[in-house]
Amino acid sequence: MTASLLVRGYEVVIGFETHAQLSTQSKIFSGASTAFGAEPNTQSCAVDLALPGSLPVMNRGAVERAIQFGLAVGATVAPMSIFARKNYFYPDLPKGYQISQYEIPVVQGGAIEFLVDGERHRIRLTRAHLEEDAGKSLHEDFHGMSGIDLNRAGTPLLEIVSEPELRSSRQAVEYAKSLHTLVVWLGICDGNMQEGSFRCDANVSVRRPGEPFGTRREIKNLNSFRFLQQAIDFEVQWQIDQIEDGHEIVQATVLFDPDSGETRMMRTKEDAHDYRYFPDPDLPPLVIAPSWVERVRAEMPELPGSLAARFEAEHGLPAHDAAMMTTSRATAAYYQTAAAACGAPKLVANWVMGELSKRLNAEDIDIAAAPVSATTLAALIGRIQDGTISHNAARQVFESLWTGEGATVDALIEAKGLRQMNDSSALEAILDEVLAANPKSVEEYRAGKDKAFNALVGQAMKASKGKANPAQVNELLKRKLGP
Repeated sequence: MTASLLVRGYEVVIGFETHAQLSTQSKIFSGASTAFGAEPNTQSCAVDLALPGSLPVMNRGAVERAIQFGLAVGATVAPMSIFARKNYFYPDLPKGYQISQYEIPVVQGGAIEFLVDGERHRIRLTRAHLEEDAGKSLHEDFHGMSGIDLNRAGTPLLEIVSEPELRSSRQAVEYAKSLHTLVVWLGICDGNMQEGSFRCDANVSVRRPGEPFGTRREIKNLNSFRFLQQAIDFEVQWQIDQIEDGHEIVQATVLFDPDSGETRMMRTKEDAHDYRYFPDPDLPPLVIAPSWVERVRAEMPELPGSLAARFEAEHGLPAHDAAMMTTSRATAAYYQTAAAACGAPKLVANWVMGELSKRLNAEDIDIAAAPVSATTLAALIGRIQDGTISHNAARQVFESLWTGEGATVDALIEAKGLRQMNDSSALEAILDEVLAANPKSVEEYRAGKDKAFNALVGQAMKASKGKANPAQVNELLKRKLGP
């Protein structure tokens, strides 16, 4: 623990509970659809509604997705796990209990790794267990009343629980992003936070360094990384203020209000004994044979951490760049295609993180839908490498490619007159004119003022209308100015 992570002399302690909605087409214990956006209560069957005599049947696809996750984080996949009834009473829970796992979860242990400012962090996971989602209470358009939509009831969830090892909101965000990247990469969750497919609950407490853990408050259902950081930052300051004013922190569940930027208490927090867990008599133990685990392992894609390490070793990328190139499978595929085509992995990474990301973010589209393909970007980078165009000219070409002005990189270079001047005799003539017109800058450079040299380079580029090769300008200019 470094002193820089302390907040007003307090250590922040954060643990995560993340609900990842699994990408099965049917629910965890019934055949009802999990498709998002249907009319209320049109995707609920007898099992979801808890009608008398209906019995749950385990969804094999949900189990396979849990196995994938366990393997990806280096956890133990339990050869036998138990489903339990978690008892609580809420209008959107038809049975009066939720089927979950308690004492013996399907995934045990494991870890998530991520970078913060180039420093690698490894946060241990306590467990990941399978459970069903509840329905949803609707409070709008009901003339002052509330309605219940049970479409979501029974949707399969993997609840992923971390150890309380995060020590700042920044770490918490990077942990959540890495976890999000992983479940989407594996294809076990679509990661849509707006639709509730990936929901984060942050357990936050503060303590003086070396003291026992403080009382935690759980911030529920954070559906964006920005809100997650804002909520934790506010909660930390609030808890410290309470302690400094002589108040005790009461364990509670709180919600974050993005409009006010504040958390507010929803209810005092229950402990496990309040839910009166007991094994569900309708579901036998979940038995996972080693052969099933190995079959799932054989079908899994290369993981983002492994691929990033390969990009560092084989392509010479810095750790940060390699991590950025593996934020999604689509990004990794785009990068690999472009790097293979032009043989300049670092330049490709720079363009993906720079111009391409800027455009994708501005238009809120995925890299798979980018108007500039990986091979086209490689062709553009190739023209920078062979000296045909400058970096500035390449940005102009990229803009035209993005907006669909031209069919090919070379055609746009010619049409816009962006080809660099590589004729040394013509460039020398320009430099002679620049030196003759700027005797003061020449004198200042020879007197040891480096800024004067940059001014001369700028004048040369201006005189060539930006077509001179900057590297060639620097070389010839230094030769003409002498030692």
